[in-house]
Amino acid sequence: MLAAMTTTYRCPQDGTRADVTSLTWCCPVCRGPWDLDFESAGPLRAGELPGRVNSLWRYEEVLPLSSPTTTLGEGRTPLVPLTGTVSAKLDFLMPTLSFKDRGAVMLAELARRLAPERVVADSSGNAGTAVAAYCARAALPCTVYVPAGTSPKKTEQIRAHGARLEVVPGDREATARAARAAADAPGTFYASHVFNPYFLHGTKTYVYELWEDLGGRLPDAIAVPVGNGTLLLGAALATAELLAQGLIDTRPALIAVQAEKVSPLAAAFHAGADDLPGAPAGITASPTLAEGIAIPRPPRARAILAAVRESGGTFLTVTEDRIRTAQLDLAARGFYVETTGVACWAAVGGWTDRSVVVPLCGAGLKTGLAA
Repeated sequence: MLAAMTTTYRCPQDGTRADVTSLTWCCPVCRGPWDLDFESAGPLRAGELPGRVNSLWRYEEVLPLSSPTTTLGEGRTPLVPLTGTVSAKLDFLMPTLSFKDRGAVMLAELARRLAPERVVADSSGNAGTAVAAYCARAALPCTVYVPAGTSPKKTEQIRAHGARLEVVPGDREATARAARAAADAPGTFYASHVFNPYFLHGTKTYVYELWEDLGGRLPDAIAVPVGNGTLLLGAALATAELLAQGLIDTRPALIAVQAEKVSPLAAAFHAGADDLPGAPAGITASPTLAEGIAIPRPPRARAILAAVRESGGTFLTVTEDRIRTAQLDLAARGFYVETTGVACWAAVGGWTDRSVVVPLCGAGLKTGLAA
């Protein structure tokens, strides 16, 4: 059973619905990503959390799946101060060394219950390694598509977990197109961290952990790196749910951070646009050290822009030099973080006027030091 609650996929653009037991990975009308409608199992009560499993599954009331067998103990990463106002959530301490485990475990657990013939995923590296690991845990055959320029350390990790690796000539967008073509084959579960909303309901546990660790409150702002926006959209889900449950009084501002070289969402936000402008298919991204967020046309762009505006937040961009400096600065403080994962520290590390949490969302061992 998937869950003891009513759960359906819903297209946010045209309202089309599909059963979550199907292998339909996108809306058949507009080919856009799904949202998820499900009934919460009840309000979350802080007093009931002590003594529960020390993983993200402790928040079972607000998750669309329960009683997992695929877990690797993901979640409950430390929150540590960096300055008087800025704290870091150490999500690079996850089982596969990135925050993507939060969503990948949801996808693999769902796939295990649906028992497809094969699982496919696409990634610039971290999502692929996470999906490969959790599919290994679930004994599911898995193929991961990656761009040709993916870090060898990440492709080594994907292969080590037993996944088949498909290296695609071209950039991240070309890789996504190849994976989506494969996902249309019968019997295929597309473990997409972009299109499948179960992933977002995994990443939202990042904020539930902040809320618990901060004694039932949240910081003034939460900064997240944004490419496809999965962590940001998960944060938006969590803050909305916490507010609706009466567990917080106000929602924190969401600060979305992009690399200056690949910042389509920042440009659209500051231009007052609700979506990205139309552009020819096959548009490519400029090379950037923050490879994990080098996404020129994220499928959930409209939702990302709306979430930042509704929170009272903003978009910030960082240069390549600031990324290099931030990585070395964090290393000098004891944290060796990959180049994408330092973007938020580069953007808000000097803030002194309000409290903010940044995710250190990938280990430096995955990419090495910035050249």
